[in-house]
Amino acid sequence: MKKKILVVDDSSLARRLTRKIVEELGHEVDEAADGAQALEKFALGQYDLVLLDMLMAGMYGLEVLQKIKELNPAQPVIIATADIQRSTRDQVKEAGAAAMVNKPVNKDELAEVLDLVWKGETSWN
Repeated sequence: MKKKILVVDDSSLARRLTRKIVEELGHEVDEAADGAQALEKFALGQYDLVLLDMLMAGMYGLEVLQKIKELNPAQPVIIATADIQRSTRDQVKEAGAAAMVNKPVNKDELAEVLDLVWKGETSWN
């Protein structure tokens, strides 16, 4: 089933690559180039999922995640990051992210995580 996903990343290359993967998986994509734009689009639109970069200029991904969860506690959010530290993983899990995927985003990994999220599960082990 086609879902609408908001891809948030301050890197235009990363957004293009992620868009390509998400569209190949059969979903519709909207993009935001930073946290402020993401929150504006989120407030005005309906998204089945937000795929959010952790390290962005201006507003850190964790702050964006927290604000999204204030607006809609049930909103599924997946964090995309190259930061594999346990503390980062614990922070985003505690803030309410459904999952975390490694950057650069890998099609097979994202497909697996999306499948879990659509089933109402998380990828936290």
